[in-house]
Amino acid sequence: MTRRRRTAALLGLAALLGGLAASDVAGREAALDRALGPTVTVVVARTQITAGTTLDTRRLTVRRVPARFAPHLAYASPDIVAGARAAADLQPGEDLTPAAIDDGSTPAGAPVRPGERVAELVADGPGSLIHPGSRVDVLVTRSGADGASGTTSVALEDAEVLAAHAQPDDAGHTTRVAVSLRTTARQAVYLAAAQSFARDLRLLPRATGDRRHGLAGTTIGSDLR
Repeated sequence: MTRRRRTAALLGLAALLGGLAASDVAGREAALDRALGPTVTVVVARTQITAGTTLDTRRLTVRRVPARFAPHLAYASPDIVAGARAAADLQPGEDLTPAAIDDGSTPAGAPVRPGERVAELVADGPGSLIHPGSRVDVLVTRSGADGASGTTSVALEDAEVLAAHAQPDDAGHTTRVAVSLRTTARQAVYLAAAQSFARDLRLLPRATGDRRHGLAGTTIGSDLR
């Protein structure tokens, strides 16, 4: 084989190996994208923000992250918190959650009594009916094991809403709500865990003055039995 042919063969082999490597990288990236799942929009601080600063679109921006890694109480759009004040110092790139927002609706300090906790939760529910001072029941739906039917339970009833923020999705729908609830310590721990294991979390607004209890722990299978 002449030197020219040997050079051409080596160049062809290099091109082939390069194509195979690029295809392998593309395949790995596609597999990673499938594993991470869909992405969501999360509001973060664009610049350093000091406590008490009024929030607006000049100081905020958004980033897209896999839904499984997004903060449970993240905001989807800067418009949702525009006009509120920062309750704490924020660093560039830091996620905004209700704990970092002072909207003037609650006094300083946790609005709970000794022995109580503030449980933060993101769940499906009618945002227009859920607001500070209203009361809700919390439903938790579990997936069944090995393809079996799941169950839905009343995890918490008659919980007082301390703060509520509707979370519009990319289509502008407001079917999810980030809420802060007055709970016991045990209930707060359960709700925190439920955000990891539950297939679905749902808030049911209660009528004004309806303080009846007795449904907590009620469990219904997906076959309604």
